[in-house]
Amino acid sequence: MSDGFKILENLIHLTNMRHGVIASNIANVDTPDYKARDVKFEQILGERMELKTTNPKHLKNSYQDSSGEIVTKTTQEGTDKNNVNLDTEVAKMTENAMLYQAGISMLSIKIRMFKNALRR
Repeated sequence: MSDGFKILENLIHLTNMRHGVIASNIANVDTPDYKARDVKFEQILGERMELKTTNPKHLKNSYQDSSGEIVTKTTQEGTDKNNVNLDTEVAKMTENAMLYQAGISMLSIKIRMFKNALRR
């Protein structure tokens, strides 16, 4: 079909994964020694959307490491050695939810376009 569907599928999958990680951070805001985690969103999406090279002279995608999708953040810790900042995590959750909704909307539009094309 179209690479657009695969890209949107990856976007929706990654935002869903990131939502779970951020929710876990928020749930553990008061847990001693808990380290906040995040998804290497841009890196993973870049790897999954790697452009096809049709000529050996084309440049490859610069992302090489795809070993770990979830990383532990090394920000400043509080007295209980917990580095979760609630305000930061809520802001990330909001941003992630907006990106997820945008992906769903684009997918819906793309499906509608294919339906219209099939009707004609």
